[in-house]
Amino acid sequence: MTRPQARPEKVAAGESVAITMTVNGTEVTVHAPPRVHLADVLREQLGLTGTHLGCEHGVCGMCTVLVDGAAARACLLFAVQCDGADVVTVEGLGSPEEQHPLQQAFSAHHGLQCGFCTPGMLMSSYDLLADGPQGTAIPPEDLPVEMSGVLCRCTGYRGILAAVADVAAEHPDGLPGPRACGARTLVGRGGGRPQSGAEEPADEPRVQVPAEVRLPTGAPSVSVEVRSELAVPVEKAWEVLDDFHRLAACLPGAELVEVLAENRYRGRATVALGPVKLAFDGLAQVVEHAPDAHRLRVHAQGADTGGSTTQADIRLHAEPAPDGGTVLQAEAALFLSGRIAQFGRALAGDVSRRLFEQFAVAVEENARTGRAPATPARPPGALSLLAATLGARLRAALRRLRRTR
Repeated sequence: MTRPQARPEKVAAGESVAITMTVNGTEVTVHAPPRVHLADVLREQLGLTGTHLGCEHGVCGMCTVLVDGAAARACLLFAVQCDGADVVTVEGLGSPEEQHPLQQAFSAHHGLQCGFCTPGMLMSSYDLLADGPQGTAIPPEDLPVEMSGVLCRCTGYRGILAAVADVAAEHPDGLPGPRACGARTLVGRGGGRPQSGAEEPADEPRVQVPAEVRLPTGAPSVSVEVRSELAVPVEKAWEVLDDFHRLAACLPGAELVEVLAENRYRGRATVALGPVKLAFDGLAQVVEHAPDAHRLRVHAQGADTGGSTTQADIRLHAEPAPDGGTVLQAEAALFLSGRIAQFGRALAGDVSRRLFEQFAVAVEENARTGRAPATPARPPGALSLLAATLGARLRAALRRLRRTR
């Protein structure tokens, strides 16, 4: 399967070695410790997150890829074993513009539910129809046994088997090869050393920034509302909200990159929660600006290289407080997908509320001093978020207890 090459007999603990392989038609060189498996290199260093990890014991088949033309479990192969090998992942099978017949059939027969097993099913069925004992001539009644190496936790096997049988029947002379393999730039993700042919210019965004913000229809993933009291007059607070440069400086983890026409702004934002850190490139657009009412509404959209996307409808309203200060009302409807959506509604809501609370503190300081905070606001860490969340829930429980008494 692989082409063994001369290597040192021993490698120090934590030391990385250079591994050169062809991935989806592109030759790349990555650096990884000898005990890192292929799936982690594909996902974390090359950004090919279509290879899913399930059991990591070679049982579920979610991580199936092609290595030198044969199906292999990427969680059971050390990346160093693939030095000199040709690897094809589900990204190389087909593209949105030119799908492979298997991908088209899975869509037509709804051979997916949650979608987690789909990459493994696609690569396993490709291996079966391209290189199996009978190729596309395999009888439909044999498919349940032949496809049993990949587990579907939604038990959507009927649609999957129908899709594979359909493709086998439509291509009696042989299965078409992968349609998205060719020389291209593989965009690495944080934490790894650069890959050969995978470096981007430092001044370019990591993902394509949209020309306009488009919010999805339907209910948002998370809705939050935060009311903060600021010890500055409402006119001073509005001066900060009315100046997008000052406003952006108050947003935790945000950076204003470029001012565009039609009240649009390109920027970056970082969301961190323990070991999970997502860096978004995106666009913000002011869609409502009412100085007399001290109201501002912003639509924002961003994505990271790992496939996470977020869109937001944010409303800010500053109104005078009885004591001469300001009440800042922040409301947000968030639409999440990808890894960030895996935080869950409750956790994503807690993160958003803490960010808006930090934002209010920064707005007050900016309004008082006339400049951005000396220390830029950062996303909350895991421990501070946990402590703040537990404190808030404890205070809410005490209030309920007092009302009961």
